[in-house]
Amino acid sequence: MKKIGFLLVALLASASQPIMAQMDASIKLNEVMTDNRNSLQDEYGQHPAWLEIENISHSTYNIRGMYVTTDRSVLDRKMSVPERQKRMCQIPNGDERTNLSGRQHVVFFLNSQPQRGALHLNVPVDANRPVWIALYNGNATQLIDSVTIPVMAADQSLARIANNGNAKDWELKSADRVTPGISNITTVSESKVEKFKREDPYGIGMALMAMSIVFFCLALLWIVFSLFGLIMDHMEAAKKVAQHQPIKPITMTVEKTMEVGHKTGVILQEGLKTKGIDREVYMAVIGMALQQYQDNVHDVESGIITIKSKETGWDDEYSQMTHFHEPVLPTDHSAPKIPTTPKNLL
Repeated sequence: MKKIGFLLVALLASASQPIMAQMDASIKLNEVMTDNRNSLQDEYGQHPAWLEIENISHSTYNIRGMYVTTDRSVLDRKMSVPERQKRMCQIPNGDERTNLSGRQHVVFFLNSQPQRGALHLNVPVDANRPVWIALYNGNATQLIDSVTIPVMAADQSLARIANNGNAKDWELKSADRVTPGISNITTVSESKVEKFKREDPYGIGMALMAMSIVFFCLALLWIVFSLFGLIMDHMEAAKKVAQHQPIKPITMTVEKTMEVGHKTGVILQEGLKTKGIDREVYMAVIGMALQQYQDNVHDVESGIITIKSKETGWDDEYSQMTHFHEPVLPTDHSAPKIPTTPKNLL
């Protein structure tokens, strides 16, 4: 049973190591200042060197028990753990500020005494020479992150701007751009009004824009009213032409037909009211109205005259009158004489 328990503990320990390593990789050195003169102050009004650590993940992670050091000798893998711990400074327990939530930062003061607070570490830093700073996990053997700080001017800092794992991830910041306790990449959003004020400080562009809008609206109104006036003029002209010059002759015929029909209807209604009395008079009036209608109807002539010949017999008579027979010459000279006196008179 003891062997089985030992194996289970060993398996759990081996399984938890990758998880812990992954969580440790989310903790990064974020910004370092070695020559602090007028920048961040501690609770005692002093300006010690400081180190900023960031949790780059979105999960909460407590960094208590981790180690910070500036001694390169701990890179020797043959060095024992107790010897390593002597050359490192451990982040103390008991302070809620070491429990970092996602994307949170914490600042530790270096060259200080731990008795001043949980954020004060006894890590020696020399501002006059390059400094190597490293962060180790709680067993003091696994290196989590490290960076070499060059000699910087007063109140300058070295800040991480990316997480690619090379020297280009770090950037030297001037005193007015130092960002302890917050993200090193700050984006300032400029409103449209502020941008317009910056690009047009005297308001010339605003005046030109306002005038352009006003003139555009006036031009649009002029076009609309001009088109409306043209349409009204066209309708008025068409109305005058329709009143004085009918477009088609059939218009008068239709109007006359309607008038005659109206009169006929009135007469018929009056005749029906008289119950058939003087019906002949009504019929005569209706006939006169129809005659008037036929007389007033004017056909639309095409202007073409058509002549059609008529078949008569005078042509045959003319041919008989003008027909000449060939003369008959007598062959016998003793032809009988034509009597000029009738025989009955002798």
